[in-house]
Amino acid sequence: MDIMNGEMNKKLIAAISAAAVVVVAIIGFLIFTMHRQKVESEKMLELAEMDKMEMENEYEQFAMQYNEMKMQINNDSLVAQLEQEQKRTEELLEELRRVKSSDAAEIMRLKKELATLRAVLRSYVLQIDSLNRMNEQLERENSNLKTQNMQAQQHISNLSSENESLSSKVEIASQLDATGIFAEGRNKRGKAARKIKDVRKFVIGFNISRNVTTSTGVRSLYIRIMTPTAEVLTKGGTFEYENRNIEYSIRKDIEYTGEEQSVQVYWDVAETLSAGTYRVDIFADGHNIGSTTFNFEK
Repeated sequence: MDIMNGEMNKKLIAAISAAAVVVVAIIGFLIFTMHRQKVESEKMLELAEMDKMEMENEYEQFAMQYNEMKMQINNDSLVAQLEQEQKRTEELLEELRRVKSSDAAEIMRLKKELATLRAVLRSYVLQIDSLNRMNEQLERENSNLKTQNMQAQQHISNLSSENESLSSKVEIASQLDATGIFAEGRNKRGKAARKIKDVRKFVIGFNISRNVTTSTGVRSLYIRIMTPTAEVLTKGGTFEYENRNIEYSIRKDIEYTGEEQSVQVYWDVAETLSAGTYRVDIFADGHNIGSTTFNFEK
């Protein structure tokens, strides 16, 4: 009987030991998973914070440029319009400062507002530049009179410094915009896929907006695809952004003519992907010119 009791005790101890090992393993796995999720969340939040800071800087620049332009013109009607746009820009800047970086929907709305403001600013830059050109023409036509010629030379000198200031504004106004952005996964038959396990290729399309203020020629576009785990799909390529080199997924060189242009790129899936929300950012000339998100089920 003692022998039987001893055997039963040994089996009971072995069972308890095995159960303890399983419990420890489960706890370890849960701790590892929670730590990984925290790291991934911090990466996503860091990128969102960078995006928000860049938007704040642009809003501040636009507000200052409106203020500078008001001082360079003598047209009450145009000054009133500039004051209205400056006030609207400052109000949107305050909204952006109150928004949390994690509020993706509100950040996306304010980014669209920023694109609208950029287009409005661009139109005023062109309008003021046109007025300056007309003034120059009038000065040249009156240059036959000695006194007026001396005044014209002084005015042209003043316009030269004003045009230098306007050149910096035109540079901002000439930034490209990506609109109508879409992204989807396709299966091996080329059809849209909803489940991540069926995806064989990502298709990303967008339009580069018409912009008569920007230079034409070959422009490099960088498309960056970020997975739900905050990893960038990349083949090792990098480009400069915010004074540092970051990875991109796809590079597309286009011949830009100033007119609206459609672009479509592809990423062949060769890695194991997870379900969730994917983010696509499009960069050109050192600026983030558009972004979108898309989702996949398990």
